Amino acid sequence: MKVNLQLDALRKAYGAGEHSPRDLILALRERAAQLNPRFNMFIHLLSAEELEPYLAALDGASLQSLPLYGVPFAIKDNIDLAGIPTTAACPAFAYVPERSATVVEQLIKLGAVPLGKTNLDQFATGLNGTRSPYGACINSVLEDYPSGGSSAGSPLTVALGLTSFALGTDTAGSGRVPAALNNLVGLKASKGLISTAGVVPACRTLDCVTTFTATAPEASQLLQLLAVQDPRDEYSRGNAGWNLGSAFGRVGRFRFGVPRQQDLEFFGCQEGPALFAAAVERLQALGGEAVTLDLSPFLEAARLLYEGPWVAERYSVVGELARNQPEAVLPVIHAVLAKAPQVSGVDTFRAQYRLQQLKAECDRLLAGLECVLTPTIGRPVTLAELAEEPVLRNAELGYYTNFMNLLDYAAVALPSGFMGNGLPWGVTLFGRAFTDQYLLSLASAYQGLEVPAREARNDRVSVVVCGAHLEGLALNWQLQQRGATLVEATRSSPNYRLYALAGGPVQRPGMVRVARDGVAIALEVWQIPSAALGAFLAEIPAPLGLGKVELEDGRWETGFVCDAYGLEGAQDISEWGGWRAWLNS
Repeated sequence: MKVNLQLDALRKAYGAGEHSPRDLILALRERAAQLNPRFNMFIHLLSAEELEPYLAALDGASLQSLPLYGVPFAIKDNIDLAGIPTTAACPAFAYVPERSATVVEQLIKLGAVPLGKTNLDQFATGLNGTRSPYGACINSVLEDYPSGGSSAGSPLTVALGLTSFALGTDTAGSGRVPAALNNLVGLKASKGLISTAGVVPACRTLDCVTTFTATAPEASQLLQLLAVQDPRDEYSRGNAGWNLGSAFGRVGRFRFGVPRQQDLEFFGCQEGPALFAAAVERLQALGGEAVTLDLSPFLEAARLLYEGPWVAERYSVVGELARNQPEAVLPVIHAVLAKAPQVSGVDTFRAQYRLQQLKAECDRLLAGLECVLTPTIGRPVTLAELAEEPVLRNAELGYYTNFMNLLDYAAVALPSGFMGNGLPWGVTLFGRAFTDQYLLSLASAYQGLEVPAREARNDRVSVVVCGAHLEGLALNWQLQQRGATLVEATRSSPNYRLYALAGGPVQRPGMVRVARDGVAIALEVWQIPSAALGAFLAEIPAPLGLGKVELEDGRWETGFVCDAYGLEGAQDISEWGGWRAWLNS
C-alpha cells in the first residue's frame, strides 16, 4: 500500500475516509517487518499487541481534536518509550522505562502513534550508522553507503515510506548527517527548545532531540507543537516570541554567509564544489546576498568536541559499563573514550574559556547575517571506506556539524540535489539560537514549497530611520548600544514630506506620508535585536513613533513616523531630500 505520509496529505486522506489509523499503521508495521532484515533500521518494532493501546486511544478521538491524529512516527532507541526497552544500541545497558520521554509523551497526546525504536551508533557516538551490535544501517538509496548516524534508523523509516516523521538526537551532527544522506530535512533546533528529559545523554550539556521529515513545513509544524519548556528538563529553555509558529512564512531579502574557499573541505569529492556553488546560486535567486565568511573560528570550536574535555562528558554515562563489562562496548567506542579518564578539571576550564572566546568571535561574524550556508557533509563515504578507516572517515562526516551545539546555534539540513551515482546531497542553514522558524522558512523556499503569505520573522527587526538615528548622528548610539547593525542606505517611496520639528535640544525630523506632492526621503535600514526593540521604542518621544514606511523598492518596513499634530511650528525641509542633506546645508 503506497500512501503519502506527509503530515498535511495524511490528514487530508484521513478526513476523506481513505484510511483508518488502525489499518494504515498495521499495514506499515508489516511492511517495516519485511524491510528490517535488509536495512536494520528497527531495534524494536512494536507488535500489533503493543500498538493496540495507541490505536484504541484514537477510536474515541476526532481528527479535529488531535493535530497529529494517527500519524506514525519512529523513535531513536536512546529516547524512552514507556514499557519498551531503551538500549542505546548496547544490550548490556538496556532498561525498561516506566515513563516515556517528554517529547514522546507530547507526540502521543497529540495523536501520533509510535511504530518502534530505531537503531543507532552505540551510545549515539558516531556519525555513520554502522557502530551497532544490531547491524549496520544501509543507505535508503544506495546500499554501498551507510544511512549516516548516529540517528541511523530513524531517517530510514521516513525515507522508505514507513513513518511520517522520526525522532533522532544530535550532539555533533547526528540529526543532520543522516538527513543529508537520505534526502530528508533534519531539524536540529536550538538547544533546550525540545525537551531531552527521558533521553540517554551523550553530552548532556549539548544534546538536542531532532526531527526527520520530508519537508521543511512539516518540521515547522512539529517544532511549534514540541517547543514547550519542560520542568523535567533542567536544560529546557522557553521559546522566544519571535520564534513561534507564526514566524514561519515568506522570506524577503536576506544576507547569508558562505565559507571562504580555503575553509571549504570536500575531502577529494569532485562533485561537491559544483553542488555547493549551485546551492549558493539558488539562495541568491531567492533574494539572498552572499557574504564571504571566515569559518576558521567555527572549525576550531568543532575540534574541541573530541580533542577537548567534552569526551569526558560522554564517559560519565558509559565509563562504568566500559570498565566493568568492556566486551559490552564496541571497540571503536572504547577508542573514542580512551583519553577521557585523563581529562582534568584544569583542562576542562581552559577549554571552556577558549570556547567562550570563540563563541564571542563567531557571534560577531553572524551579527549582520540572517544565516550561514554550508555543505552538510564534505563527501559521502562508502561502507567499505568506513570499515577500513572508521575513525578518520567518521571525523570527516562531522567537519561542518561538530561546532553547532558548542556554539549554541540552530541548524536545519535540507536536500539540495543528487550526485552522479544517485546518492542524495544536502546543505545546512544555520543561525543564532531561536531563529529556527526563520531557517525553516528559508528551507521551505529552497525546496520550492508553499508557505503562509505572512513575512517570516527572526531575532532581528528592521527599523527605518530618517533623522537623528542615522549613522554618525546624535542619537545613533541608541541603536548601536542595543547591538543594531546597518543593513542599507536607501530612500522612501516618493510619497512623503520631511519636517524639522520644533523643540530640542536634539533636533528631530518628522516624516509624514502624503497623498500628493510627496518626495523620496533618504533613509537607513538598521536591524535591531528583537529582544531590544521594546526598550528602544520606549525612548521615542511624542509626536514620533514607529509605524510602517514604504521604501523605494515597494517594501514596507517598520520605521519612524510622525503624528500630524507634531507638525505645528515645524519647518518643511522636503526639498533637501533627507535629514543629513538639510543639516549639511
